[in-house]
Amino acid sequence: MNFEIQKLSLARAIQGQLDAMVVLWPSQTAPNALGHDPVTRWVAMAIEQGDFELKSGAVMTLYCQPGIVPRHLVVVCTGDNQTGQIRSAVQAAWNALKSTRVKQLGLHVVGDATAPGLQTALSSLADASYSYTTTLSKPKSRLLKQVLVSAQNTTAALASAVQHAQALVSGVELAKEWANRPANHATPSHLAQAAKDIAKGKAFQCEVLGPKEVAKLGMGAFMAVAQGSAEPLRFIVMRYKGAAAAQAPVVLVGKGITFDTGGISIKPAPEMDEMKYDMGGAASVLGVFKALSHLKPAINVVGLIPATENMPDGLAVKPGDVVTSMSGQTIEILNTDAEGRLVLCDALTYAERFKPQAVIDIATLTGACVIALGAVRTGLFSSDDALALQLHQAGESSGDTCWRMPLDDDYAEGLKSRFADVANVAGRAAGSVTAAKFLQRFAKNFAWAHLDIAGTAWRSGAAKGATGRPVGLLLQYLTQLAASTPPFVSEKSKRAPTGTTTSSARRAGVQPRARAPRKA
Repeated sequence: MNFEIQKLSLARAIQGQLDAMVVLWPSQTAPNALGHDPVTRWVAMAIEQGDFELKSGAVMTLYCQPGIVPRHLVVVCTGDNQTGQIRSAVQAAWNALKSTRVKQLGLHVVGDATAPGLQTALSSLADASYSYTTTLSKPKSRLLKQVLVSAQNTTAALASAVQHAQALVSGVELAKEWANRPANHATPSHLAQAAKDIAKGKAFQCEVLGPKEVAKLGMGAFMAVAQGSAEPLRFIVMRYKGAAAAQAPVVLVGKGITFDTGGISIKPAPEMDEMKYDMGGAASVLGVFKALSHLKPAINVVGLIPATENMPDGLAVKPGDVVTSMSGQTIEILNTDAEGRLVLCDALTYAERFKPQAVIDIATLTGACVIALGAVRTGLFSSDDALALQLHQAGESSGDTCWRMPLDDDYAEGLKSRFADVANVAGRAAGSVTAAKFLQRFAKNFAWAHLDIAGTAWRSGAAKGATGRPVGLLLQYLTQLAASTPPFVSEKSKRAPTGTTTSSARRAGVQPRARAPRKA
């Protein structure tokens, strides 16, 4: 899908040779303040007759009207232009058009357009019109190819927002594509090839390690998960070099479990098909790199994807087995369905070699995070207040929101083991936190954050499908970091103790970490 922006009044915009046009109308904009074009007169009449109430999501449609060139025209109210209101308004407008054959669409913003609002509108339109086709015998591919944005005011910021939205959509849709693919069409080898295809530009590199190389590195935890699968593991290392070599990179680590049966601790059969989404973290890393290839920001980024299946073969790891991670720490595997943290811990250790300014892992890690936050916000855990603040702000700016969770040391008590340095699970209570505490053991030498996307990476039910999150959050974070002067450097030595939030972070909008709930 291609986006372009033009400076046009509504009167001129409706003369464009388009199949359809969507007009985004804020509730505070009165028609008598605009002009006398056919659409404005029509809206004024509808408001006067009580047929169009200026509240968020209200929609009116026209077809083949005199003075309006596009066959289809939809006016939708965006309320106060809040992110959620714009998103729902665009969805409502597309619902009115999705049964039509729209190839070229105009998107006109009434009043003063803003960069965040425009970015939200375009990404929401792409999300609403997306359809998965790869494994369908008779796919109905997306007809919509071109979106021409028009507004009375166009600035460099708006042009940049359109460019950012173009890159974001390309990344989100690539993440959706790979997460939506069935596991037999998205094996570790398939992911490796996808990474190579993305990393063809001169600023990119991609290295793929197989079982022998991973064994040589001593990634015993990663290998333990993979040993029950007939599909060979792949450890994917992607690099984007957009800044001077001396600049420390940001490392993104994506959990790449291409299918998760739970292993010997096998999952229940209902909805197990959704475990193809267990590589949503890996898909988001691929999506971010796809977006970077469009934007080319001045920053260095490394992507690490430990990719494998988790299967219950006769050679599979068993509950009670003890393995040695790349860090040298031994792990008692009490539950083989807690495999994501095992592949991630070795990847986190590997990340140290890049001397990173920050490491962010992204994983569909725990059902407990779904219970805590549902499908609205991604769980954010971090040992670094400055990094947590940056990610929180990026989530708020992009609409791909997260919520900071606690990391008090007391939560690690349940991970103690008599037979190894650490167990891979604790009890049921605070499961998302104890999983993060496990990962924190392997991330002590750099600023680290963990994004638990178990509730936000895909939708279930009739609308089943990948969301592409948190590509938007990560891309916003990276582009803000690239634009910052001086570049952000995490002051590890000034971190607040685990389980606390600094007053500066409170003032800047990061909420205090919640206490563990009491038992009933």
